[in-house]
Amino acid sequence: MKDFKLIAKTLAGLEDVLAKEVKNLGGKNVRRGNRAVFYEGNLELIYKSNYHLRTALRVLKEIEYFSFKDVDQFYLKCKKIDWAKYFSLEQNFRIDSLVVNSRDFRNSMFASLKVKDAIADYFREKTGKRPNVDTDKPDVIINVHIFNNSCTLSIDSSGESLHKRGYRVKQGEAPLSEVLAAGMILLAGWYGNSDFMDPMCGSGTLAIEAAMIAQNIPPAKFRKEFAFQLWNDFDQLLWDKITEPAPKREFRHTIYASDISGSNLLNAQTNARRALVFNKIQFQKSDFKDLKCEFKNGTIVTNPPYGERLIPEDLNGLYRMIGDKLKQDYAGSEAWILSSSVESMKQIGLRPDKKLELMNGALPCKFDNYKLFSGKRNN
Repeated sequence: MKDFKLIAKTLAGLEDVLAKEVKNLGGKNVRRGNRAVFYEGNLELIYKSNYHLRTALRVLKEIEYFSFKDVDQFYLKCKKIDWAKYFSLEQNFRIDSLVVNSRDFRNSMFASLKVKDAIADYFREKTGKRPNVDTDKPDVIINVHIFNNSCTLSIDSSGESLHKRGYRVKQGEAPLSEVLAAGMILLAGWYGNSDFMDPMCGSGTLAIEAAMIAQNIPPAKFRKEFAFQLWNDFDQLLWDKITEPAPKREFRHTIYASDISGSNLLNAQTNARRALVFNKIQFQKSDFKDLKCEFKNGTIVTNPPYGERLIPEDLNGLYRMIGDKLKQDYAGSEAWILSSSVESMKQIGLRPDKKLELMNGALPCKFDNYKLFSGKRNN
């Protein structure tokens, strides 16, 4: 099989985790980028990347790289590409552009328009007709990246973002992206080797992603479609082989998920049932300060309210309670807390062992790690 240049897009702060995932899948010449990982692999690896990568948002296959002097030459080089190799006149398409630091293209819409015109003119000269553009549900998505006077054109193999796993039908007011949740768990170094807890579970994303990681359930197991299934060279037999059900990895520990809101907990339970992991998670309706369970010597990963979309009456008091509860009840474990509220994080009152930075949507967040122990640190 021929190897292609591939790009897996991700969230800021998850690049190293994604690079490790890509290497484990068999990616060659893996390089870390900004919110992306560059690598090489064949058609099988493209399919596997979409099915198995937990921290990828989408996977792109590079189709052309070129330099240009001006906008006119850019258009001509786009038009020279044999677009019929990638999709037919009967299929519709969309252009996604990312333009960085180019004197010729001041905005991404202008770049998208030029590529669209080049594709339309290519087909018109070949057939007398042009394919349609569909911005909502296209058959083919062309990704354009311009830096200075260099352009990379890629075809999107994923379609909808890979964070849309297919199991979440219920969500609360501030849902956590599945990709971010999986990244947080993998950054914490948890692979199912101990108990796991999210005491403010919301719609259950962290607990469900943990259960899938622990049992090695592919993150895209419940997705119905991918963009590559509409490619000219789609190999159904190869895809069937990759998605053939494999035995689940045995998980001997327990995942605990609790929330103060009964409706949140019901949403989490519904999502866990759809993900077929309900029997691996112990759900409990409880305020964290009152929570009682058999969890010990495990990993706590949680995403408390920030005061952005969810505004508790006393945000600082909430974070002080989190710190007190962790220190009093969970010695021997470790905790990872994600929050955009820097001032509230200070109220936890524990010294972080690690400080990482992540993005939750448009919000810059701290992702701090606390080793929990009895007594004072220097003892």
